[in-house]
Amino acid sequence: MSLRERYFSIRDRTLAICKPLSIEDHLMQPIMDVSPPKWHLAHTTWFFESFILNKYVEGYVVFDERFPFYFNSYYQSMGERQERDKRGLLTRPTTEKIYAYREYVDEHMSELLKTPSDVISGLVEIGLNHEQQHQELLLTDIKYSLYSQPFHPVYSAEPLIQDARALPSESKEWISIPEGTYQIGHDEDGFAFDNECKRHTVYLHKYSISSSPITNGEFIEFIESGGYSQFQHWHDEGWAWVNRENAQLPLYWEKQGDAYMHFTLRGLEPVDPNAILQHVNYYEAAAYAAWRGGRLPTEAEWEVASEHFSWGDVWEWTNSAYLPYPGYQKPEGAIGEYNGKFMINQMVLRGASIATSPNHSRHTYRNFFHPHLQWQFSGMRLVKDETQKL
Repeated sequence: MSLRERYFSIRDRTLAICKPLSIEDHLMQPIMDVSPPKWHLAHTTWFFESFILNKYVEGYVVFDERFPFYFNSYYQSMGERQERDKRGLLTRPTTEKIYAYREYVDEHMSELLKTPSDVISGLVEIGLNHEQQHQELLLTDIKYSLYSQPFHPVYSAEPLIQDARALPSESKEWISIPEGTYQIGHDEDGFAFDNECKRHTVYLHKYSISSSPITNGEFIEFIESGGYSQFQHWHDEGWAWVNRENAQLPLYWEKQGDAYMHFTLRGLEPVDPNAILQHVNYYEAAAYAAWRGGRLPTEAEWEVASEHFSWGDVWEWTNSAYLPYPGYQKPEGAIGEYNGKFMINQMVLRGASIATSPNHSRHTYRNFFHPHLQWQFSGMRLVKDETQKL
């Protein structure tokens, strides 16, 4: 598939995600961490206009001179912008105009991509991967926004993504990884974000890692044993979060009599005990691991072991802070703001989830979020050391 074909294939997927939404749905923003679908549609388009068309197409005329203020996300070097928690207040420009904006930019990109230079091809690759990240955020944001409304309206009876798969009870095994030195990080073969570089050597003690993530049923054992009321399992910050939020269940779960229900993109459904757990934050993941007598893997342990198991149902919390790799250098200019400035107070997740766009993740991919956030499709798998029995 040519770069031009990939461009339109990925751009079309964004439209497909928004297709089940009403005009009113495009403006949903219940909390600061969630952005309205209309904003996602425009921001991903602004990226191509600002970083490519406006710089490399002679005589290009921007669609609307106000749009850089409306739809810049966090790029300080690109100028002032709408405050993040006020994106949902933008009734104007209209949703209709946002779709017209996408068509305008796509027409110009179509012409440019007939004979792209190496520089433009590189920037387009970043833009496409950026849009794929926003496709995942679109799905997570839509789910949270609909859940926040009375009666939890349905997104679609047949959404683009299916729920995390159910695992057979006998499928979980422990994979033993020998002590030694290993290489992690991207090997420069194919596209990678700057935070995946440089490839470097790590030393690991012997450990065993679960062949599959934790299931709903396993986490229900934690809930019913009083896990949310036993401070000894929690980090201090995590215990403060439990008390502040009165946390008792993963996000989207509720108890109806003796039954556990959870909100999905298809609406409220029974929790499948055999399905892979989703929507827990780092605090919950670490507390469950401590309760079980194990721990979360470091991101190096996860990456080294990842060739031994399949993944793609849920992002998996690691016990690693999001920090630069040895030899990491931020790219120059606004692109350098993409990852590097977020390398503080966040934890790394590895793998991919049911909401991840096709072919968008890899063994070296480093996702990252603040430890209190649950709205991502996030879960965990456990590690045990030689002396531990789980």
